[in-house]
Parts: sequence; C-alpha cells; structure tokens
Amino acid sequence: MKKIVKQVAAIDVAQKELVVCLGCMYDDWSPELYAHKIFANTSKGIEALLAWTKKYSSDEVAVRFIMEATGVYHESLAYFLDQAGEEVSIILPNKISNYFRTLEVKTITDKTSSEAIAMFGLERKVDKWKRPKEIFRKLKQLTRERDQIVEERTLVKNQLHAESAEAYPLKSSLARIKARIKMLDKQEQEIKEELTALVATDPEVKRIILLIASISGIGTLTATIVMAETNGFELIRNKRQLASYGGFDVKEKQSGTSVKGKARISKKGNKHLRKAMHLPALAAIRHDERFKSVFARIVSKNGIRMKAAVAVQRKLLEMTYTIYKTNIKYDKEYFKKTEVQAV
Repeated sequence: MKKIVKQVAAIDVAQKELVVCLGCMYDDWSPELYAHKIFANTSKGIEALLAWTKKYSSDEVAVRFIMEATGVYHESLAYFLDQAGEEVSIILPNKISNYFRTLEVKTITDKTSSEAIAMFGLERKVDKWKRPKEIFRKLKQLTRERDQIVEERTLVKNQLHAESAEAYPLKSSLARIKARIKMLDKQEQEIKEELTALVATDPEVKRIILLIASISGIGTLTATIVMAETNGFELIRNKRQLASYGGFDVKEKQSGTSVKGKARISKKGNKHLRKAMHLPALAAIRHDERFKSVFARIVSKNGIRMKAAVAVQRKLLEMTYTIYKTNIKYDKEYFKKTEVQAV
C-alpha cells in the first residue's frame, strides 16, 4: 500500500470565497488531487474549511495550506490559519502563473487555479510562511492610505482648475474645493509624521530604510513603501523575483515567424511597487550617470522613452534588493572607481 509523504490544501483566494483543492503525494512520487470545495472568505467559512480539511486528510503527515499573495484578501486567512497552529505557505503570484503555463489546462477557472496551486505545492519545495513583523503591516496601511490621499488631492486640484477656468466661477464652490485641498494636505502631513515615528520604533528597519534611500532618486518615503510592500523582503529570494513581484517581468507573444507581439511588462505584480518607482526613476535619469546611460541606450535602440523609463524603474527596484542584501550604501561613482583600479 502506498504511503502519503506530503499533503496540501491549496486555496484560490477571492474577496468573498475560498476555492479549495486537497492533494497528496505518495512515496512513489505520484500526486493525487482528490477533493474540492468552496467556502466563504469569513471566519465561519475558514473554520468550516479547517474542519473539512481534517475530515478528508490523513493523520500520517501535516497538511500544508498553500495560497497566492493576492492583494489583501489572503491575509486574514493566513493569520487565522497561523493562529490555529497550521502550516502555511504564501506563494508569489508570478510563480503560480508561470507554473500554470506548463500544465495542459485549456480553461482557467477558480477550480483549475486551486488545482495548479495544489500541484505546485506537491511538486515544489515551498517555504513555511512566517507572520510578518507588525511594523510592516502598519507601514503598508499608512503608505497606502497616503497614496489614496494623494490621488484624491490630484482629482480635487483638477476640479479646482476646471472650476476656476469657467466664465463665472462660483466663489463659494472654489472656497470649499480649496478647503478640501488644505484638509488633504494636512492629512498627508499627519501620515508622514506617523510613518517617521513608527520607523523610529524599530532601529533595524530604520537602518535598512536609510540604506535603501542612499540610491539615487529614492527617498525615505519610497524606501519605506518598498519595505512595507515586501514585508522586509520576506518572500523575495533574488532581484529577478522582486522585479516579477512588482510586475516588471517581460511578457512576449511569439509563434514561428508569423506571430510576433511587442514585448511588454506583465503588470501582474504589486502595483504599489511599480507606482513607487515612477518619480524616483525620473530623478535617477537626471542625476545618476548609471541610470542615465541605461535610459539613453534603450531610447537609442527603439526610440520609446517610456519603455526606457520603465527599464530604469526596474533597475531601481532591483537595486533596493542589492543594497539590502549587501548591506552597503549605494555609490554613484562605483563603476568609475572600478575602472580606475583596473587601469
């Protein structure tokens, strides 16, 4: 009789429901997916999921609960399972999507997605998830709140411009719009002060943020966003993985000689990381020869300035991980110094 050596409960997480697939791996390395069910993404739904999993799984080995890092919808599930003492693994979405393409699946549904996650968990070695430090959760909440305020203020300023351009603008309306802008300015300042105070409570996090902020174009706010969105690089193992997590991985459609699409970034990753790199990249292109040369080289190759700017954004994001791993401040003159030493 075959013996079970590995068990997984793979969960495709959505806002309102959890699509679960149970699978196991036998000692002859043959996998089996044997049960499916949908639960509500609520506390009661998660409790029912746990009871169902225990009913249909073997007591021989522990069940590993595996899910994708899908925005914020997976977080309450992960915390609940961790609190219950279960083994949890959270996989970056690009890993699952890349693995999915290797399967002979023609139709993508919640069920087939959960099956792909299950097969991934059975065939690959997955790291056990550790509850992130509370400071990263708070930093993420604050930086995202600030981003929403900035977006709202941009809309309100555009409204002010439109109202002011009218032939007969209403003074009371203009006053209210200006008051809203003033209120949003005040709220943004409050969040920045709260971020500074929060970072100061953890000397190690503060040290890493200041280290990352040594990169051209990146300030302490951008460095804080990077740390918050990656939970201190918890799920990141290399630069390429970080770029993919940020949605900077390149997708290209090509088939023989007749079908060849333009290479584009996937944009399937963390949009907050991509957005955070936009203005720093523009500053780096102006003030750092390394990034200026990358920009110039790509523009000279295809003439598309936006594509070159995105390439610099990716380089900047990858550089944050390099600085974090090497624990050395960024040096704008690094290449010049190495050239001099070589001579």
